[in-house]
Amino acid sequence: MSRRRVVLPLMTAIAFAAGAIVLVPRGYEAGRTLLAQDDPNLAAERYLEQNFSAPVASREIADALAAGDIELARSFITLAQDRGIAVDPALADKVAQAETKAAGSSRAGSFVRGFVTGVPDDLAGLAGTATGDLFVFGDIRDALREGIHYARGEETDMLMLALASAGLAITAGTYVSLGAAAPMRLGVSVVKVARRTGRIGARLLTALRVTTKDGLVRVGRDVGLIQAKVGTRGALEGIKVAESPKDISRVARLAETQGGKTRAILKLGGRAALMLTTVAFDLVIWLFSAVMMVFGFCSAVKRTAERSTERYLSWRKARRARQCTAALVKQAA
Repeated sequence: MSRRRVVLPLMTAIAFAAGAIVLVPRGYEAGRTLLAQDDPNLAAERYLEQNFSAPVASREIADALAAGDIELARSFITLAQDRGIAVDPALADKVAQAETKAAGSSRAGSFVRGFVTGVPDDLAGLAGTATGDLFVFGDIRDALREGIHYARGEETDMLMLALASAGLAITAGTYVSLGAAAPMRLGVSVVKVARRTGRIGARLLTALRVTTKDGLVRVGRDVGLIQAKVGTRGALEGIKVAESPKDISRVARLAETQGGKTRAILKLGGRAALMLTTVAFDLVIWLFSAVMMVFGFCSAVKRTAERSTERYLSWRKARRARQCTAALVKQAA
């Protein structure tokens, strides 16, 4: 057997090994990305690995403070601490002072405005809105207003009408269950607030308009879970980045795991932090290429070993034949 038959698969194995060194890490990352497509926590982790750092944290905390959003500033501090990123002590002190100042402000007026108008400005306002809905006042007010518009042939917000209807059903269940359905009831109230304040995007709005009452109840349950974990603003931001009821479920799963860090994650990445938007076809190509490189390397190594063994056995047979021939010549002499 010629040496060329051994060298050729050996060179092929080396070439595949070089390709595998380049492609396997990319294929591994592609595989992780594919797994993260429907796992918001894994998707958020992948996003934060690439986009969250100490300068980003400082910038976002300062911006949140400048905008008067103390909850968001605290969320970024919590996220930074969780990831082992140092935050400027002076900046952290500013957040703590702002929290102390906000805790002493009056909330009675905000509660009343939320109760009467159904459009809250803060947590106290949402409490007023939720109280109005819980005592049926809010849902009857919304249903009556949209019903009058419909009867007059005027523009009617059918989603608000459907939410009011779902809210009335959930309110009845809340009383029957002795408050067990209260988070769901609050979730529907938050969705109504999001609709009034324009925080529902066009795609989600279209999806919700064709969603059944049971589907709206499930959305209310998910939003209620988000509100319980990250607060009202976090729930409204979750609704704002969502494009479908399934996205809202993703936000709920993220909030259940990340808690107070959720607002910072949503602010930083938006929907990209819920579900990686890389084209799946490209990911599959990377993964397939990596697998093929590894398979090609293994095949080439196997072929090299086989041919090396064949060459060695042929060499031994030839050597043995030469030894036998030499022995016979010696005996004949």
